Amino acid sequence: MARRPNKLIPESFTPVPSERARPAVTVVDDLSDVDVVGVVVHTDGAVPDELGLSREALTRTGFDAKVGSALVLPTEESPFRVAVGGGPLADQGEETLRDAAAALGRAAPRAEHVGLRLPALGGVDPQAAAQALTEGVVLSRYRYAGLKSSPTDPPLAVLRLRLDGAELAEAGAGAATGSVTARATSVARDLTNTPAAHLTAPDLADVAVELGRTYGFDVEVFDEAQLIAMGCGGLLGVNRGSVEEARLIKLVHAPEGGRQHLTLVGKGIMYDSGGISLKPSDPMHLLMKMDMGGAAAILGAFTALRESGVACRVTGFLACTDNVPSGGAYVLGDVLHTRGGTTIEVKNTDAEGRLVMSDALVLATEEAPSAVVTVATLTGAALAALGPAMAVTLGNDQALVDRVRAAADATDERVWQLPLERRYRKQLDSDVADISNLGGPYAGAITAALFLEDFVDDVPWAHLDICGPMQAESDEAWRSKGATGFGARLLLELARGFESAAPGGSTDGGDLPA
Repeated sequence: MARRPNKLIPESFTPVPSERARPAVTVVDDLSDVDVVGVVVHTDGAVPDELGLSREALTRTGFDAKVGSALVLPTEESPFRVAVGGGPLADQGEETLRDAAAALGRAAPRAEHVGLRLPALGGVDPQAAAQALTEGVVLSRYRYAGLKSSPTDPPLAVLRLRLDGAELAEAGAGAATGSVTARATSVARDLTNTPAAHLTAPDLADVAVELGRTYGFDVEVFDEAQLIAMGCGGLLGVNRGSVEEARLIKLVHAPEGGRQHLTLVGKGIMYDSGGISLKPSDPMHLLMKMDMGGAAAILGAFTALRESGVACRVTGFLACTDNVPSGGAYVLGDVLHTRGGTTIEVKNTDAEGRLVMSDALVLATEEAPSAVVTVATLTGAALAALGPAMAVTLGNDQALVDRVRAAADATDERVWQLPLERRYRKQLDSDVADISNLGGPYAGAITAALFLEDFVDDVPWAHLDICGPMQAESDEAWRSKGATGFGARLLLELARGFESAAPGGSTDGGDLPA
């Protein structure tokens, strides 16, 4: 990928190392040509004969077959076996299958050729089952190795699935889908894990252009001169302290015949020091290279739109800069002039994400889309409210929020809806400008969303505050330590079904999901 010269960074460095090593995923009826075979064992029913152990023997080893458990049974010859817990067969679903497959990935971290057998579908659609199994193994094996001179674990090269009772073609289609969705998340993880010096706003624009060429979406990049001409004072104001120019990156997926138009707006703060309102030097400060996780999730999702057959028009706006202090940085009390004319009083320079997104939201609504979804690592309040397991969602259109929630359920990227309580809007009032960028000490996730609502112009809108689940402190199921890529699969799932129904409660060829 094209990068600007930097004497401290080798030209060979790529911000998306996983682009170079995608596993080949197939559905087969013979798993003899792999290094390791995982076999799903349920807590009820017969134990598959190929493990060579009875349930009593497995129990004596401590293997209880609960979802997420695994027992390695090594042999002198390949392939060795891994018993993988599947839980009760009656409870089997896409989520349990994804987690069971992830347990295999964790149990065989060095195997380059992996096989996985599912002896019983248990009522799960074969295509959905194969997709979930693929996602579980591939995502659990993810490691960011872009800056390691000697990676400790080899990448997964081959994944073969055997689903008893399923037609190869049907399950194969699901595996292919799972490979694409896992790739979307891996791209988002790569970008979010990359240090800020290795991935500036101009760098991310270069990456987007290259990914667009590869995966079939259009990219338009707006530089500083264009942003000035466009009146994007929110983005430019935050950028004032940086030696790196800001970039607004527009992504477009425009299939023929698409009637609905979904727009995604992402926060792309490449590094957030807090600006003049400097953050304390604690572990959270170290994670602020991940403050562009919303933009990364959108870009990851875009790599999968064409191959997933998304029928609606999808536009992405990524508002990108770093937020650092300097002699030229914006300060408390400044008033920023945004696109569309709204003025914003700066009460805290660490509430910068909403400032850069204000310009992008105005540009988005100027195109009169069917709906807008904002995605951002926006507030620590979201993390404090819900912890690291789920994101906050809320919005001005319940039908759209419900669709976001349904996509979250389908992908196991969990969200919880908070109320868009407009009684808190007065906290954002300013004596000198149209609005201020900070509310009171409480309900921070809600007041941040209320700020964004001022710029959506009554378009159906839903918001995802992904500060909590943006990263994992340790490996957990298919979530690998580091950046999780949260939102990439959720947004892709939302876009896949968006053409069939319009937000705002109306339908066009299908009902809104509950």
